[in-house]
Amino acid sequence: MIQRREFIKAGTLAAAGIAMSKGAFSQGNVAGFPVVRTPLEQRSFTSPAVETTIARMKKVIKDPEIAWLFENCFPNTIDTTVHFKTTDGKPDTFVITGDIDAMWLRDSSAQVWPYLALLKEDSKLKDMVAGLIHRQTKCILIDPYANAFYDRPKESEWTKDITDMKPMLHERKWELDSLCYTIRLAYHYWKITGDTSVFDAEWEKAAGLILQTCKEQQRKNGPGPYKFGRVTAWSTDTVPGNGYGNPIKPVGLIASTFRPSDDAAVYPFFIPSNFFAVVSFRQIAEILEKTGKDSTLASDFKALAQEVETALKKYAIYPHPVFGKIYAFEVDGFGNYLLMDDAGIPGLISMPYLGAVPVTDPVYINTRKFILSDSNPYFFKGKAGEGLGSPHTLIDQIWPMGIIARAITSTDDKEIADQLKLLKSTHNHTGFMHESFDKNDQSKFTRKWFAWVNTLFGEMILKLEKERPHLLAKVY
Repeated sequence: MIQRREFIKAGTLAAAGIAMSKGAFSQGNVAGFPVVRTPLEQRSFTSPAVETTIARMKKVIKDPEIAWLFENCFPNTIDTTVHFKTTDGKPDTFVITGDIDAMWLRDSSAQVWPYLALLKEDSKLKDMVAGLIHRQTKCILIDPYANAFYDRPKESEWTKDITDMKPMLHERKWELDSLCYTIRLAYHYWKITGDTSVFDAEWEKAAGLILQTCKEQQRKNGPGPYKFGRVTAWSTDTVPGNGYGNPIKPVGLIASTFRPSDDAAVYPFFIPSNFFAVVSFRQIAEILEKTGKDSTLASDFKALAQEVETALKKYAIYPHPVFGKIYAFEVDGFGNYLLMDDAGIPGLISMPYLGAVPVTDPVYINTRKFILSDSNPYFFKGKAGEGLGSPHTLIDQIWPMGIIARAITSTDDKEIADQLKLLKSTHNHTGFMHESFDKNDQSKFTRKWFAWVNTLFGEMILKLEKERPHLLAKVY
C-alpha cells in the first residue's frame, strides 16, 4: 500500500507537470495523496452540500485511494463544467462535457444527476439544476434531433455535415436517449423539490416536440425529416442508406440513428433506448397530468409508451443457443438482431440503472451473462483488467463507465468489490476516471477530462454507502 501510494504521488504530479517539494502532499485531498482537484478559486461552481458530502465520505470510505478518487471525481462536474447565470429572469445553466466545449443533452443530464439528492440542502445547487432544465428546453426548441449544442451561435467542426445544421449546434446526431435523459432529469428534479416553475410554456412546447420527433422516428410514414451524412474515414461516424441508415420495418419501435456512444447504429431500433423511452414517456405524462398541463399530450405519451413496450416484448428478445432468451442490442423489425453490448449508457447492462427493467428480470439476467462473456464482441479481458468497451474506441479498450455500470447494477458483493478494485487500479495514477484504457496497459487511455464518468463514479460510491456500506469499510 505504501509503495503504491508513493508511486501514485510521483506519477500524478509528473503527469500534471507539477514539481514536487517537501510540502507537496501535506495539503492533499486525502492524507498521503496529492492535490489534483481544481483549486477553489478556479472552480466554475461551488456547493456547500457537495463539500459536506465529500467531508462525510472521507470518513466513511476506509480505502484511502478510493476516498481520494471520490473527492476528485464526485465534484468534477461542478468544479470544471458548469456555467451558471440568469437569463430573462430565469436560471440558465450550460454544462460542457469536459474536454469538448459543447453540451450534450445526455451527458449534461447525467453529469448533474448525482447532485439531485442534495437539492433540498443547497438552494444554489437547486437553481443550477433548474437552470439546466431551462437550457435543455431551449436546446430542444432549437432542434430536437440534435445531440450537442453551444451556448452561443458559433461554427462547429461539423458545420459541413450533410444534415440541417444550425449556428447553435455542435453536432446533429439523432440519439433517442438524448431526449429521454432530459425527461429523466426534469421528472426527478420535480419529485425531489416539488418545484414546477421549470414546466413553463416553453417546456410544454418542447414536450410536444419530443412526442412529434419520436413518432416521426417510428417511421410509419416513411423515413421522416431527419437524415445525416459526414465526410469521414471513420465508418461509425456516418450512416448508410442515403443518410437514413439501414432499412427498418415499422413495428412500433423508435429508430435511433446513432447510439449513446455517438456511433451509427447497425439496425436503427436501438433496444436499450427504446426501453428507456417507455419509462421516460410515462414520466413526462405524469408531469403533464399532475401539473395541469396538456392532458391530450399526456394521453399521447402514455399511448406511445404502451405501443413501444408492446413492440419490445415482440421484437427485442432473441433465443440464444447458449444463454436462452436475451435482449438484442439492435433490431430492424425484419427479424435481424445485433447481439452485443457496449459501455455507453443506456446499454443493455445499464437498463436497471435507468429503471427500464428490474435486475430480477429473467431475460435481463440471461442477457447480463451473455454481456460479460466472450460471446459479446465488446467484452475485453487483458493484463490491466476486464470490462465492456465500445466500437467508438475500437477493440481492446475498456471503459470505466462500463465497469461502473456493471457495479451499479450488480446484486453480488464480490462482483461489486472486484469492480472497485479495478477502478482503483486503472486510473493511471491521475485520480480521475477516463473514457477508456487499453486492456493490457492502463497508461494508454483516452480523454483525461470526461466529467460524466467522474461524477458517475461518485454516484456509485454514494449508492454503496446507502445500500452496501460494508463494502466501503474495506481496504482493497
